This record gives sequence, C-alpha cells and structure tokens, in this order.
Amino acid sequence: MSDSQPHEPGKPGSTDRPASAHEGSSLVLCGARLADGRTVDVRLADGRIEAVGTAGSLSPTAAPGGTRVDLNGFLLLPAPAEPHAHLDTALTGQPPGPPGREAHEAQRRTTEAALLQLGHGATASRTHVRIGDVAGLAALEAVLAARRALRGLTELTTVAVPRLLTGAAGADGLAMLRDAVKMGANVVGGCPDLDPDPGGYTEAVLELAAEHGCAVDLHTDADDPARLARLAAMAGGLRPGVTLGPCGGLGRLPHEAASRAADQLAAAGVRVVTLPQGGCSLLTRRTPEVTAPVRLLRAAGVHVAAGSGALRDAANPVGRGDPLEAAYLLATLGELAPDAAYEAVSSRARAVMGLPEVRVEAGFPAELLAVRGQDVPGVLSLSYSRVVLHRGRVVARTSAVREFCDAGDTADTLDLPRQAQG
Repeated sequence: MSDSQPHEPGKPGSTDRPASAHEGSSLVLCGARLADGRTVDVRLADGRIEAVGTAGSLSPTAAPGGTRVDLNGFLLLPAPAEPHAHLDTALTGQPPGPPGREAHEAQRRTTEAALLQLGHGATASRTHVRIGDVAGLAALEAVLAARRALRGLTELTTVAVPRLLTGAAGADGLAMLRDAVKMGANVVGGCPDLDPDPGGYTEAVLELAAEHGCAVDLHTDADDPARLARLAAMAGGLRPGVTLGPCGGLGRLPHEAASRAADQLAAAGVRVVTLPQGGCSLLTRRTPEVTAPVRLLRAAGVHVAAGSGALRDAANPVGRGDPLEAAYLLATLGELAPDAAYEAVSSRARAVMGLPEVRVEAGFPAELLAVRGQDVPGVLSLSYSRVVLHRGRVVARTSAVREFCDAGDTADTLDLPRQAQG
C-alpha cells in the first residue's frame, strides 16, 4: 500500500489532530474493492463519506491537507465495533497476578487495550467496568480518563457494573451505581447471576436505567428459562434498550426451552451479544459449550451481535480482542455465513451500542476498515494488513509482508510473492 502523499496513522503521543482540524480538507481512498465486487474511489470529508465513484474518478479537494491513500488490493468495509470489552482488566492474564487497583495502572491498561482493538479495526468499544467493594469508583474514573485521552482516535463508552444490588449491601451498590451514572457512565450494567436475588437485581438495574434514560447491558449465562422470562417481561418497551451477553447457557438448554426463551427475548426487543472465543472476566465458569445459539436466536428474530470479550485477562490469557476473529469463529462454527458473521461485529454491533449506521455510501459516517483481500471470506481467513479510519482519517495501519526464500527457477515457475529488489 502506498500514499501519493505521506500520511502516517495517528498514534499515542502524535501531533495529529482530529479530522476537523483542516476544515474542508478531504481524503480520497483510491482503488478500493467493495464487498459487492466493485472497485471504487471514496472521498471523505468532515468525518463522513462525501462521494463514492468509479476508480480514478475522484480527487481530494483543493483545501490544505487533502491527500490520497492507495487501497489497491484492499477490501473496504464498514469498521467493526467492540460491544463487549473489559479494558481496565485487560492484559493481566499472566503473572505477577491480578490487576492492580492503582488508577494510573487501570488507565494505562485501558488505553493500551483500546489501541490494540483499534489496530484490529474497532473504532468504537463498549467496556464493562466493575464498581463498588473496596475500589469504589476508581476503575471507572481511570477508564473515563482514558476515554478523554483517546478522543479523536477511538470512541469509548462505559458500562457501570455493580456487584450487589439486593440484601444488606444492595443499598450501597445502588447508591454507587447512581454516582457512576452521574460521573459519566453511558450504560447501566451488572451481573445478576452473582447476586443472591437475580430477579431483584435486574429489576433495580432496569428501574435506575429508566429513571436516567440509559441503556442496559447485563452479563448473564442465560441458563435459567424462568429468570429469562421474567427479565423479558420487565425489559419490554424500555428505551434505549436492553442487551444481554454472553448467554452461553442458552446453548445448554433443551431445544424447546431455548426456543421459547428466544421468542420471549425477541418479543421484548432484547438484544444479545455473543462471545465466540469464550467467556469474559465476570463469568469465569468454563463449560464445553460457551457460545450462544446464534442461529436459533436469529431465527426467532433476536438482534444478535458478536464481541471479543476477554483480552489476555484471567478469563482468557490469550484473548486477542479482534473483531475479525470473532466473525471468523462464528463462520467456522457454522453459526453464520461469512458476510453475516462480519455484520455481527460491525453493523449489528454498532446498533447494539446505539451508534449511527455505516455503509460505504455517500452521507454515512467515515468509520471504515480496509483489509488486504478480495472478499469477506478471504479477509476473515487471512486478515493481516489493515488500514483503520475513524472520523474520516487514518488512525491505525498494520502491514504484513509474506516472502519465500529464493529457490532458483522454482520461484519464477510458481510466481511466489517476493519483495521488489533494490
């Protein structure tokens, strides 16, 4: 990949300014291949897609800062989004042990993990943050500080996750959850499975969310049909909506019970985020089958998105936090066709997070991912080289080169990929 003018992706500590820094400037992505097979130029301006035309037909505006990026050989797609992350506890899966409580350490981990996910292509992430107990709101404060520092590179939203909301400790947990929303938590969350009264916990979360006009995102294994039926009854009509994840327990229920639960969730408008690579740090119980039954849920009309979950933490010390891996696993497991699997980590994930729709069409937000390859199955299989665009500018770039050793005439006969000499 080459640019007609040098254009380095934004990185921590760089002097790059957000896309609005050069008012009226534009960026043209040249020779990109779309999922429908067309090869096009795409012009971006003011954080949006300004025009899509045939290859070679578009030029940057004359304003200062206009430039081109050569995407010949790349597939251009709407950027993924990460709907289920635990960034403040990421990168703690190896010794010296559990994550430290120091605010600066949590902020560092959050920042590093968010940038890793950005490099994979996720221009927005929803991260679940535990509150309460000894640490109080310290972790949330650290994540909010990281969110401010990352503005212009990636969009971070936070889910406040209290431990207990019922019983003797419930009043303190509820008060802290209210404080978290006032501090800037975007979403009200929690893990009812860990509370002595899961139904009471869920009811408390839904009431507080309705009071503040917040979305709800609950961790649950979803292995109790009666509990799911009650949740669906309470959640129906709540705006801006309720999300559950990772719901691996649904896959362990008898088919009839799982189908009935899926119908109830669909009727209530409850969305599900599945984690194909496994569980997350709040639900560490490991079972042979940890993925939600995606085909069954979608057949019932449930909106299903996919996330990465653990990123090298205690739940999965080798978790990658890569949306394309999540899509690859959905396709490999036979839950979805490759194109639908990619939609689960992009357009459907964005919908769960309340983000605007993205298409490679004029007028849509310029949240884009270019991956070297010809089609979606190809890039899910081998997605090494990537260019990530957020708010209309390149914010991350990963380049990979594969070479084979010189084997005399064999290299010429087989036309093996080689770096140009000199």
